[in-house]
This record gives sequence, structure tokens and C-alpha cells, in this order.
Amino acid sequence: MKISLEWLRDYIDLNISPEEIGDILSDLGFPLEEMISFGDDTVLDIEVTSNRGDCLSYIGVARELSVATGSPLKLPEVSLKELDSEVGRHLAVNINETDLCKRYTASYIEGIEVGPSPEWMVRRLEASGLRSVNNVVDATNYAMLECGQPPHAFDYDKLSGDTINVRKAISGEKLTSIDHTVCELKPDMLVIADEENPVAIAGVMGGFETEVSQTTTKILLEEAFFDPVSVRTTARRLGLGSEASFRFERNIDIRSIEWASRRCAQLIIMAAGGAAAKGIADSCSELEEIPEITLRPERLTQILGFDVPEKKVFSILEDLGFNPQSDKKSGAVKCKSPTWRNDITREIDLIEEIARVYGYDKIPVEDKITIRAAKADPRQTCMQQVGAYLNGCGYYETLGITFTDPQTAKLFTGRSKKEYMAVKDVSRKNSNLLRQTLSGSLAEVMKNNKNFGNAGCKFYEIADTYELEGSRLNEKTKLAMTAEADIRELRGIVEGLVRRYSKTASVQVRPSSVCWADPAGEVLIDSESVGICGRLSKSVCDKIGLKDSRPAMLEIDFDKIYSLMGEQFKVARLQKFPSVERDISLIVSEELRWLDIERVVEANAPEQLEKFDYIDTYRGKPIPSGKKSLTMQFVFRDDDGTLTHEQVDKFEKPLIDALTNNFDAELRTS
Repeated sequence: MKISLEWLRDYIDLNISPEEIGDILSDLGFPLEEMISFGDDTVLDIEVTSNRGDCLSYIGVARELSVATGSPLKLPEVSLKELDSEVGRHLAVNINETDLCKRYTASYIEGIEVGPSPEWMVRRLEASGLRSVNNVVDATNYAMLECGQPPHAFDYDKLSGDTINVRKAISGEKLTSIDHTVCELKPDMLVIADEENPVAIAGVMGGFETEVSQTTTKILLEEAFFDPVSVRTTARRLGLGSEASFRFERNIDIRSIEWASRRCAQLIIMAAGGAAAKGIADSCSELEEIPEITLRPERLTQILGFDVPEKKVFSILEDLGFNPQSDKKSGAVKCKSPTWRNDITREIDLIEEIARVYGYDKIPVEDKITIRAAKADPRQTCMQQVGAYLNGCGYYETLGITFTDPQTAKLFTGRSKKEYMAVKDVSRKNSNLLRQTLSGSLAEVMKNNKNFGNAGCKFYEIADTYELEGSRLNEKTKLAMTAEADIRELRGIVEGLVRRYSKTASVQVRPSSVCWADPAGEVLIDSESVGICGRLSKSVCDKIGLKDSRPAMLEIDFDKIYSLMGEQFKVARLQKFPSVERDISLIVSEELRWLDIERVVEANAPEQLEKFDYIDTYRGKPIPSGKKSLTMQFVFRDDDGTLTHEQVDKFEKPLIDALTNNFDAELRTS
């Protein structure tokens, strides 16, 4: 914000140089970006953070300097030339959307003469970065810069009827703004309307049809409080930005609106003549009571690292308008935020206020500092280990966007957007749903790489997902993988990952139904369901534009992997005697699952069976149609001696018999 020092001295006496003023403001948290000479005046361009909307005004900046220098703040005395009539004879206010407009005031002024502004007003506005328009518009801009409350002046004779309605736009309504932009209004946009049409976009910009012109003699003066989110959303959607919307977006002082309205009316009458009707049409929702904030002296010392004298604490808080009161019983300080400081709600906010006014330069500096090395976070360590393992398996990590669009959401979960948590940010009006699965993001990555001609792609992602359970948001970390490979490869990778952390945990996949996959399976670790896997169905591939490929995908709860991390491994002695391996091939029905074979082997396994693994599946001649050949490997070992082939035959025969009898299988010999 640009601050004219000539203008600033109307509100505070400062007998210090511009450089010193700039230094003070910088120390208070308003960095000086530039110092400019403007004729006989000096202009300071300072940065104002988004939480300090109160300092987007000369009075707000003067108030800060008053606290720092001790020089008293001087506020303008407001007195108006008034008509004999009451304001109610000329206008009325009706608020339909009290959630979006908590207060709206309107004043009536007549007898004005529109023309050039006084030289002093033009000079000060131009020094502050605003061009002169006419005396009425300039007076409203002057009032906005002075107190931070944006007013708007309507040509009263151009309004239809005498009632102002604060309502939402009706579908199909349009408004031409004062900068000649034709705005197509949406039903969720707040507008100011007369008895027929919208005449302004609330908090953003007025309408061209009712703007003040050379023929204007009567004015309806608006001062209001509009919801910051509503103003920001509407301004961005319409591509309209203004000094007014910039301030409304950062909150204004709702309790000082009446004073600001009277002050603006005074400036208009000073610049353009006329007189105001008695009183103000004021429609206001019930204002919430300002909550009390407790400051503990010991907490102040703990946070700052040094003691601030008690008298100084009270002096700073008093100067800032917090009206501090000592609680003799607890020793705490009770405060209430001033009406212009809506950003102060917690004890830590008060501590920050004391620190910046007392001076950050008073924080003691030690000759040595001690840095304590923190232990590595186990969860983060696990993520890094899992990532390194998957990299070793040839998989590349992707970093997906947390949001998804309704079409992808429906495709990969079968749920409508009503079953998702969504954000209202208009920049994400298409992809505004918090994703409940990582599969959609990985499918998009796979499609993009295929389109660029990258073959044999393998990707993974570890990220949070968000599921709605009633009104509660359940956040889960998931691990997802996709590859142009068989589902068994993904299962094998999960088995290897589980083996890194547990030698006893088992991984199983059983047939299931998944909306995006065909075939599909449910992934279990130690008989607990932890996720799903499958091959993208042709219909899903067609809908997302993935051509000539049906990649396999798997998604499991990362927390299950993490829970295995702390398992203690038992160290066994090296085996003295060699193992014996036997590979067999069985011709079985195409529908037979590997899980069923595992169960039969486990039920009939002798104690000498050390290991049992899947090797391969074969289809084709001479295997009959509807059949497949499964090759598996048995590994036998005896702790008491070397096994002979005759002994192994005895161990193997019951297993083969059990498999052939249970599944009507045939032992393949060639």
C-alpha cells in the first residue's frame, strides 16, 4: 500500500524522517518496499500481509505508528449538513442473504453538484496510486483509503424504486460493470439490486447504469460487510478485481461501518455540496460477542525465550486496543480484541503482537547454539524403504494430485460426487473431489506415457486418500502399483515386500469384484483384507483413452506394511544338509485357483517340506481346451541327514495324490 506522509500526518504527529518511519513500519511487520518522492510529498510503499486488512488504510497505519512512537492517534471529527427529512422517507434496505451480508447501510444525500475534485484531494489520491474521476467518486475513494471501509455511491434517480435488495443473482441475469465489462451472473453470486434489476456485484464493483455522472444530483451511499470468501470467489470467476474487493476479501471492521458511512458522507458534501437525510438505513444481523483471550505470562516467556516486563506487556496491549485486565487469582491477563483486529483469536496471537511491538531486536543472542538431532520418523523410514524396494523392482514413483474429477471418481470407485469430500475453490471446479483411491491417478499416468510411446511402464505411488464415513473424513495412506505385466507380478512384489518385514506373514489373493477390473481380486495379508488388484477392464480403458493395453493394478493399505515393520526376526543356524528340489506339472481345470492348491498342499505337507512355490502356467498344445498346465516346485530338507531320492519319493507321493484326487488333476509327464 502506498502511504502519503503528508496525508498520514493528518492522523498522527511525526517529527521524524521518512527513513525512520519506514524503519519503524518494517520492524512492526510492514516491510518498506520503496520510498518515492511525489512533488513536495514522500510516499512509502509498504507490504501489508493478508491478515492485516485493518492496515489497508491511513488510520490503520497511523494506529500502528502511534503504538510504536507514543504519539496519539487523531481521528477526524464527523459532522454533517443534514436535511429536515429522515432517511426512511427516501429508501429502505432488505437483506435476503444474511450469511453473505451481515450488515448493509445506506445513506441519502441530495443537492450535490458533480465536478472536479479539490486539488488537495486529487493530489493525495494520486500519491496513493488512484486517479481522479470526479468529486463524488473521489470522495468515496478517499474515505476507503482513510478508514479501510469501501463505500459505493449510486445515482439515486437511476434506481428503480426506493428499496435496496441484497440477494443472490437469478440465472440469466447480466450486469455491465463500471469498467464496461459485461458480467454473466451465476445463481451463487451476491448482488445489490433495486426493485427490478441488479445494480452492483456485492463487494466487487458497481454497475455502469447507476454510476455517478455529470447529471447526478442525488446519491444513495452504500457501506456494508460482505462475506470475504463470497467476494473473492465472485471476483475471480468474473475476472474483476478492485480496491474494494481487495479489502472485503481481507475482512473489514463490521462494528465501525456506521462511523465510516457518516465520514464518507461528510467528504462527499465537502467536495460536492448537498446535504444528507437524518440517520442511516441499517440492516444488521446479530453480531457475535467478541471472545475473551487469556495470556499466561509464563507462556509468553516460554515462547519468546526472555522476560518482557509486566508493565510493558500491559502498556503494549493497552496501546493496541486489547483492554488488558489482570486476573489476580491466576496471574493471567484477560484481553478482548479491538473491533478492527479480527485476526487475533488465540493466546499465541497476543504473544506475537507483544513480540513485534517490544522489538525482535531485543531477543538475546547466545554465543553458542545447541542442535539436538531428532530420531528418524519410523513411518517415513518405512516409506523410504518401500520406495527403494519398488525402485529396485523397476517401478518409478509418481506424485499424483490429491484431487480428482467426478467422472474418474465414478469410474474407479463406483461412487457419485455426493459421496466425496469436495472443495469449493472455483479454480478446481472440475477436479475438486478429494480422491478416495490412487488407481485413477495411476491409470492417467499410464495413459500419458503410452501416448508418448513409452513401453513397459511400471509406476507406484504412496499417498493419502480420503473417504467419507457419514460426516467424518477418514484419511488413509495407500500404496498403489501399475504395470504392463501379469497380476502375478504385482502379487510377487507384495510378497517380497512383506517378506522384508515379516517371515511369517502370508499374502493371498482371492477372486473378487472390482468396478474397474476384469479379472479382479482381493488382497489379504495374514487373512486380513488390505486392498484390491486386477487388470483394467476393456470398458474402463476405452473410457480413459488407454489404447492397446490393459495394465495390471494393485492398491493396498500402506499401514498394514508399516505394522509389520517392528517384527523381530529369529536367527536360525545354517543348514548342515542339502535340500532336494522337485518340479511337477499338473493339468488342471482353467478355473482352478492357486489359493486352493496352496490349501491342499499345506494340509498334506510333511514336516520335511521346506518350501512350496509357483513356477509357471502353460496353455496350448497338447493341453486340452478348458485346461491349463501348472508347474510348481517342492523343496524338501531333513535336519538329521541328507535325503535320498527314495525318501523324497515317499514325501512327494501323498502330495501328488492329494492334488490329483481333490482337483481331478492329471500329472503331466511330457
